[in-house]
Amino acid sequence: MKKNYMPLFLIFGLIITIVVVFISMSNVQSMVVVVKDNIKKKPLDIKLHHYQDSDCGMVIDDLKYASQVVSNKGTTWFFHDHGGLINWLELRSFKDSAKIWVHSIDTNRWIDGRKAWYSRNEITPMEFGFGAYENKKDNLITFSQMRLFQLRGENMTNPIIKKQLLGL
Repeated sequence: MKKNYMPLFLIFGLIITIVVVFISMSNVQSMVVVVKDNIKKKPLDIKLHHYQDSDCGMVIDDLKYASQVVSNKGTTWFFHDHGGLINWLELRSFKDSAKIWVHSIDTNRWIDGRKAWYSRNEITPMEFGFGAYENKKDNLITFSQMRLFQLRGENMTNPIIKKQLLGL
């Protein structure tokens, strides 16, 4: 009588594959979603492809539209689209007291998000369309205006608003 060892080989192969996958995953560097103890409430350096957006979970791969929120307790969250920051912050009890840092397109540095000027027609990661600027130019809006446009859905994700903003 011949014994069929094929099922045993398949099970053994499957177990080895699972073990190899778990071992390889343990060597992968984890993403940064939140940083604690930022007591000085200063903007933190974001290492591209290593930080994750706190609103949508996508990887931050460009600083052009990046932003950070720091709570009164020094906890910092990261975002890759200013519209996502507004969506996320609106649900927090500390929304009015949080320190907001945005990456400025015109000066390429971190600036106070509440004092920044915003464009509405940029091509941003989540397509909300808000770009931050340190220096005022024509057609730029305040933080308060940008927040209201985002909360009302009057951004580039709305096809009617997009047509208006792009002059189509």
